Amino acid sequence: MARDLASAQEFYGAVLGWEFRPTRLGEQFSVAMYDGVPVAGIGALALRLGVPVAWTPYFAVDDADVTAARIRERGATTAVGPLAFGTGRAALAADPDGAVFGFWQGEVIPDWTLRGDGAAAWIELRTRDAFAAAVFYAEVLDWACERPGCCDVSYEQGHVIVRRGHDTVARISGGAVEAAPDPEVRPRWQVHFSVLDLEKAVETATGSGGAAVSPVQSSATSRAITLRDPDGALFTVVSPNT
Repeated sequence: MARDLASAQEFYGAVLGWEFRPTRLGEQFSVAMYDGVPVAGIGALALRLGVPVAWTPYFAVDDADVTAARIRERGATTAVGPLAFGTGRAALAADPDGAVFGFWQGEVIPDWTLRGDGAAAWIELRTRDAFAAAVFYAEVLDWACERPGCCDVSYEQGHVIVRRGHDTVARISGGAVEAAPDPEVRPRWQVHFSVLDLEKAVETATGSGGAAVSPVQSSATSRAITLRDPDGALFTVVSPNT
């Protein structure tokens, strides 16, 4: 969710190497492409809907009304929708700890991917209680069900891991503080984008009006840093640790 589509496209095109194409959702929406593959969407709706500028994960569902009912039954909130959007229906919701997410019933863009440079490497929920959150999302989104194609959920090294096939697509981590003034600490979904050169991405982001809001974090396989775009949206860039 952005305030101005052109400004957002200019920033993320420079930092992540994206190109953009229009969609059937109208002139305020675009799809980000990397190497000809769709990797993200930007909608200039933050002002119209009265929501903060932010990256939000959208989960595909079979029935938006059923999903909305499940959310409300479990003490969470549907903030917007479900509303008709182009080829489907979409809604924004907040889980019991306040982390915002979306869900979508309808056509999915062909070749959409969570893998590869410039694409979303994974999404992470930083929440108060990882086990409680895993139960909530599994019940709402049909994770760990018996049907073919459902996401698998497991507990590994202190995190809840969500996989679709062989790909890790989400991680849930505990320890967030609901009332914390720092958005880095409050429960929220964080998107991680792959880049080849971490230092170049940081330099381009800060030179384009963004800022680094965390130190570089290293593991055996990757290096990551959290950035803020000029309108305040937080995202993380990740590069291979070679």
